[in-house]
Amino acid sequence: MPQQVTQEMKARAEVCYGDETCREKFSFLLEQKGLPSGLLTLQDIQECGYVKETGFVWLRHNKKRDLYKFEDVVISFDDEITAFFEPNKIKKLTGVKAKGFMLWVTLTEIYVDQEEESESPLASITFKTLAGFSRSFPASVFKVQTVSFHDEADEAKDGN
Repeated sequence: MPQQVTQEMKARAEVCYGDETCREKFSFLLEQKGLPSGLLTLQDIQECGYVKETGFVWLRHNKKRDLYKFEDVVISFDDEITAFFEPNKIKKLTGVKAKGFMLWVTLTEIYVDQEEESESPLASITFKTLAGFSRSFPASVFKVQTVSFHDEADEAKDGN
């Protein structure tokens, strides 16, 4: 059952509004918890919140369903996503589903292999379902590449 964001939780939380502010805050939180910032693929985020004492996090965005394709898996986001953050782990995740082999499954946990650092090329990130099925990928795939338009244009000029 999804965790509901109550007024009591909001009162204890650090709440941000607006897409840009929420993206910055959520990306910072992911990195602070040892998770790759590339996990955040949502667009048009309206609100996000974080209750530091419990690790409870939520995101709300404009679209009822937002789809993102990663390799051979399609990821679907509900309009509200909730979870509990721990170091290197997201638990009790709600509002995120994955479709592989023509079957939708609800993702409930995401964790980075703690034997390796998340910046290591050998680190892996695992996505787990309620039924206990899981799938791992290299964590480096989810690292956000920050290249500006000007850098790309300069590279194109130098290459010609």
